[in-house]
Amino acid sequence: MLWTVALFAGVAAAQTYLPDAVDILAKESLSKVKDWLAKNPQGSCTLETAVRRKEWSDLTVAQRKAYTDAVLCLQSKPAKTTSSAPGAKSRFDDYIVVHIQQTPRNHGSTYFLPWHRYYVWHYEQALREECGYTGYQPYWNWGRYAHDPINSPLFDGSEGSMGGNGAPANYQGIPIPGAPRPYNLIPSAGGGGCVTTGPFKNMTVNIGPLAPLSIPGIPRNPRADGLGYNPRCLRRDINKNSAAVTTANYTYDLITKNNNVYWFQTVMEGQFPQGKWGVHSGGHYTVGGDPAGDFYVSPGDPAFWLHHAQIDRVWWIWQIQDLQNRIHEVSMTRTMSNFPPSANGTLDDLSGLGVLAPDVKVRELMNTLGGLMGKFCYIYE
Repeated sequence: MLWTVALFAGVAAAQTYLPDAVDILAKESLSKVKDWLAKNPQGSCTLETAVRRKEWSDLTVAQRKAYTDAVLCLQSKPAKTTSSAPGAKSRFDDYIVVHIQQTPRNHGSTYFLPWHRYYVWHYEQALREECGYTGYQPYWNWGRYAHDPINSPLFDGSEGSMGGNGAPANYQGIPIPGAPRPYNLIPSAGGGGCVTTGPFKNMTVNIGPLAPLSIPGIPRNPRADGLGYNPRCLRRDINKNSAAVTTANYTYDLITKNNNVYWFQTVMEGQFPQGKWGVHSGGHYTVGGDPAGDFYVSPGDPAFWLHHAQIDRVWWIWQIQDLQNRIHEVSMTRTMSNFPPSANGTLDDLSGLGVLAPDVKVRELMNTLGGLMGKFCYIYE
């Protein structure tokens, strides 16, 4: 992927990437959104009034720094979840607590896509309302950086990044339970230790781990549920082996070759018994380390929020190919991988964010242009 760096008025501009196939599809599909809105007006929410979430490298360095400053601000404010999670020390930790508590319900289930949409939007609101952030949640277009993520604007360790790689650690890689060889282990990319550069070099991870991790030296949590106080550094292993499954062709095929939400979500999350990780897993394991490599605690790495904004973007692009039908389409059961066995979820099921936000019907989380009783009004650029 080609990019250049421009300068204007003495301020560094964002790198400019050539549009990939997914970018082009999204832009071309806006005419479908316009037609749908003409037939289905959403109150004050229009294409003109909708918030536009942008890709990380399309922001200026100053805009990126404003975002990371807001994340650091959220990490400095007292937690609301301490009664159930004594390890929670900040408002940032509150979001990790909710994810840990709701992981068995909101992954591999009906709620995976709509719940994470609600989750990312609420986090965006916290940054804006509690920390004075005036922008919106950026996303991570995986394909832009897949060939060299360590040297990307996202992870190069500069002040305009989301922080750098971890220091070298002696570990073999990340095991993938249930996957056949050779797909059952993501080889180490040479990191795995503490992040020492960028805005989060001094960050403390307070909660977890919960899932088994292969990196040595990470202390166990004092509680079985992972919610005890366990301060440690942020660790990463920025891994191009994992990023290899997030190139634009994988995302484009995901959107265009899966005509129902069951297969769209199944392929996105990964089919581990067949050795297929999916872009969801590929993005998480591109970051790796602790807590990003922990299925439950992964929101504890600030990069999580850009990854899941991209998950939401890809779902949004898939939805707008047939918006009339796909904003009403859910699938799967109410439990992760149907364990324990449960009934199929419906649009009238409730989904919420614990102490952070009330339960709402899933149908309120399906439409980015007028959903959540009109509070959702955004698209992706």
